[in-house]
Amino acid sequence: MLRINPDVDPKVHPYVSTGMASSKFGIDNQHIDQYLKTIKENDSHVVLQGVHCHIGSTIKEVSIFRDAALVMVDFVKMIRKEGFELQYLNIGGGLGIDYERDGAKIPTPSDLIDTVRDLIEKMDLKLIIEPGRSMVGNTTVFVNTVIGVKSNGTKNFIVTDGSMSELIRPSLYDTYQHIEIAEPAGGPPPHEKYDIVGPVCESADFLGKDRVLPKPEEGQVLVVFDAGAYCQAMSSNYNMKLTCAEYWVDGDELFQIRKDPDLDQYLSVFDNVPTQIKD
Repeated sequence: MLRINPDVDPKVHPYVSTGMASSKFGIDNQHIDQYLKTIKENDSHVVLQGVHCHIGSTIKEVSIFRDAALVMVDFVKMIRKEGFELQYLNIGGGLGIDYERDGAKIPTPSDLIDTVRDLIEKMDLKLIIEPGRSMVGNTTVFVNTVIGVKSNGTKNFIVTDGSMSELIRPSLYDTYQHIEIAEPAGGPPPHEKYDIVGPVCESADFLGKDRVLPKPEEGQVLVVFDAGAYCQAMSSNYNMKLTCAEYWVDGDELFQIRKDPDLDQYLSVFDNVPTQIKD
């Protein structure tokens, strides 16, 4: 497949906008004829069967996919005129989920299909979509322990043992993920506005900002929701914060599916005596 940028604005954070003309992905659309010529010259080894685009992630307006599909259909027509029998259009993924938990209607994979169905059928194409986040994003929570509550006189902070090392989305993409204190102590406590931060030596080390929450006690559990996509996969051992274990919940049963990180094992990669590298 040829990956083509339709240059359609997905209206998302620029770091996850991947289908604009300025994006690093895809081919040079202005020289598509050269790519097609090369494919023809190597037709015994390469068979072009479709075109692909991926315009971005966390998209909440399904009409944007139709805008991209209209552009891609024009490319399909042009490529077919050059003698290629295209069978597939991969419209990519990028469907968002309700991170804000405000009840917004988020497009489903079915909505995406329906908005381009007539174009696909008219062009006699098979449609491929990649709806990963929309299927698994809300299946996981990131569980933290409160290790302190403080104020600097201007802002209030809840400090947790979790950090940007384990869940980098808020600091990298300035994204919102819903946060709750698992078990507020006693009766209905007063609510205040807090930044939820980790112990990493970075001002960017936060899980949420300006969240109205009950004041927790040290040792209480704080939960970051919707951590099933682009969270553990992007975690690291930055600042010597070893990434966390993972658990699978099946009804009322709990299974550990990823081991707790081991500091000695991590440090062992640095234990070797320096060895000179020879030419």
